[in-house]
Amino acid sequence: MISTRIKELRTERGLSQQALARHIGVSQKAVDYWERGVNEPKASYIVLLADFFAVSADYLLGRVDL
Repeated sequence: MISTRIKELRTERGLSQQALARHIGVSQKAVDYWERGVNEPKASYIVLLADFFAVSADYLLGRVDL
């Protein structure tokens, strides 16, 4: 679920993977892996993503809807 939510939020805002990566301090490859479900972000990056996108960590994890 988190892979889908990250990609949806990123594309809704018209951001490239590289731009999102710069904003939260990771590589573009990390964002790519998260979006494809190869890896999941560590808790500290989930917090950064939630803050950046102004959503809850629970939303990113698929525990609640907006």
